[in-house]
Amino acid sequence: MTYRGMKLSGFALSLAAIIGFGAIEAQATEGYFAHGYGARHKALGGAGAADPGDSTIQAINPAGITMVDDQFSMSLSVFSPRRSFTATDGPPVNLGIFGTFPLNLLPPGTFDSEWNYFYVPNMAWTKRVDQPLFDTIGITLYGNGGMNTTWPEMQGSQFCQFLHTGFGVPGVGAFCFGAMGVNLEQAILSFSAAKKIGNVSIGVAPLLARQAIEIDGLQLFRGRSTQPNRVSNQGVDTSWGYGIRAGILVDLSPSIRIGASATSRMYMSRFKKYRGLFAQQGDFDIPAHVQVGVAMDVMPNVTVMADYKHIWYSTIKSVANPSTNIFNCTVTPSGAFGPGCLGADEGAGFGWDDVDIFKIGIEAELSPSVTVRAGYAYNTNPIDPRDVMFNIIAPAVVQHHFTAGAKIKVTDNLDLELAAMYVPSNSVTGTELGLSGFGPSNNSVEIEMHQYEVTAGIVYHFGGAPEPLK
Repeated sequence: MTYRGMKLSGFALSLAAIIGFGAIEAQATEGYFAHGYGARHKALGGAGAADPGDSTIQAINPAGITMVDDQFSMSLSVFSPRRSFTATDGPPVNLGIFGTFPLNLLPPGTFDSEWNYFYVPNMAWTKRVDQPLFDTIGITLYGNGGMNTTWPEMQGSQFCQFLHTGFGVPGVGAFCFGAMGVNLEQAILSFSAAKKIGNVSIGVAPLLARQAIEIDGLQLFRGRSTQPNRVSNQGVDTSWGYGIRAGILVDLSPSIRIGASATSRMYMSRFKKYRGLFAQQGDFDIPAHVQVGVAMDVMPNVTVMADYKHIWYSTIKSVANPSTNIFNCTVTPSGAFGPGCLGADEGAGFGWDDVDIFKIGIEAELSPSVTVRAGYAYNTNPIDPRDVMFNIIAPAVVQHHFTAGAKIKVTDNLDLELAAMYVPSNSVTGTELGLSGFGPSNNSVEIEMHQYEVTAGIVYHFGGAPEPLK
């Protein structure tokens, strides 16, 4: 189901009947992970592994729910990533009877991706239960994703026009086959349980995931795939999987806390419709990641948080294999053969590196009814210049995230939360892969992204906040 500016995942639609909530849509800030979940953590730059605050802590550190009252929170973000690429013609080459023209696949000029607004809901619930094995339970639903671009049907390069004249290829669009783009959505449902023993809280959260993907406009690469009919334009494909998250939270003193969590690799079923594009016959697991943090109450009403996060993109071959692996693919009249062919075990991927993220957040209670928040997050860039051409469909190159927000107590039971994010422009420049069949290309390619986001949410406390667990 598609609305203007919003694509709704089937998983979230099915959950809507159960929890009365909308769809989970993709966003990309830390590769294709979100920088934070829920209005509070988004305002803090995603920091808070050691400072729970509200029920959305489950998406970061499930041990933190021991410090949360019985509550339900929900938020809606309007996320606006602005993506573009710029290509320049390389030196023209004389191809004899075919004429003289540049060999680049991409048309020269600067082009902007369409579909710039996405709606990202989030929900979380916690309840004190006082059982022998755990004190608090919770549920949260949140989204990852962000390989999302829609490149219009621009005038094709001279090489695309040559293919149009000689072979009937459409000859328009970034890769000669019309409008091109990808939409990846990941919805994760987490069930949490936690126990506090003395000054130590321990939590665990089994995870259920559903992801969906749709890719168009990559037919040009079918000749370099082990399964050429499963590369592009196959409609929406879905995948289900599972994983687990565990966390710990320690009160070192009344004013200092440390927290850590680890999320396993999420083992997903393969994308069957695109098994000729992604390495290992359509494998697209969600990578493992860890987050550790410290929180300090520097004043009775002011808390400062600092977190570190690491995402192992390099363990997912469909994401991490270098795009240059495609040169280890031999094209013959009977098909493509070789370890680097698309869809093969070592098939060409996006070349993403692991990502390190550093987060800082500050929260200050100005009055019993008003709390303000601010944050900053920096992540290393996962994309190398070598892999720029393939990452036109996923230009996740942003690094600096500036955030702010506030909580306003409306009643004793109801809080209103607001958050905003600004991500300045960042770009990576490389050289187009020479896949024309006539030799290397010297075409320069730059991918760029900047982002905006605003979030509004509520937290409803059932019966008011009880005393912290002892």
